Amino acid sequence: MSLLRVEGLRKAYGDRLVLDDVALDIAAHDVVCLIGASGSGKSTLLRCLNLLEPVDDGSIWWDGAEITDPRIDPRAVRREIGMVFQAYNLFPHLTVLENCTLAQTLVHRVSKAAARDRARELLARFGLAAHADAHPDSLSGGQQQRVALVRALCTSPRLLLLDEITAALDPELVGEVLESVRAEAAAGMTMILATHEMAFAREVATTVCFLDGGRILEQGPPERIFGAPEQERTRQFLARVLG
Repeated sequence: MSLLRVEGLRKAYGDRLVLDDVALDIAAHDVVCLIGASGSGKSTLLRCLNLLEPVDDGSIWWDGAEITDPRIDPRAVRREIGMVFQAYNLFPHLTVLENCTLAQTLVHRVSKAAARDRARELLARFGLAAHADAHPDSLSGGQQQRVALVRALCTSPRLLLLDEITAALDPELVGEVLESVRAEAAAGMTMILATHEMAFAREVATTVCFLDGGRILEQGPPERIFGAPEQERTRQFLARVLG
């Protein structure tokens, strides 16, 4: 059974069509990598899936319920879906630990003690235990992005959306963030990633979707998409980014 299903999704900003007839079918434990040029619709698709953007047409189904139904409370959906953005979006006036406990206590009504225990456990797993009482600005970009990932995981999401989370990092910091994502994929977390890291997508994805002009032009297992793409546009893109 699908955990997430997208049918005929369409999104426009004025006269600019950003998503056009997008369809996806994602089961639990899938790792779906969205690849494509900047402006192809990857980030907008992720924002639509988390109901941060209203859709113009089509439907999104989450665990058998249509969440694009206007009667659905988007906050209830977001309690089960974690999202990490390209910008870290950490609260600079809060410590790392406070950033990681805020949603647990305010949204999920977890006790402060339990929230701290959960946050410290995950911070330790991601090599950040020593920074629990630090403020985000004192950390490197890679450390801040790993804190953002921990913050999303603290609420035990059933689906994790990752939007170009290494794009703003210096090259030497990319590896530490990708290693954290790799560990979550190996542990069975269901994920949808928009990424420019082709080698990483080839390694961790169960499905790769190539977006072009707001459409999923081609999708399939990574060995086929990277090894024998069917569409000329996919071949052109991969030839350019893989060099």
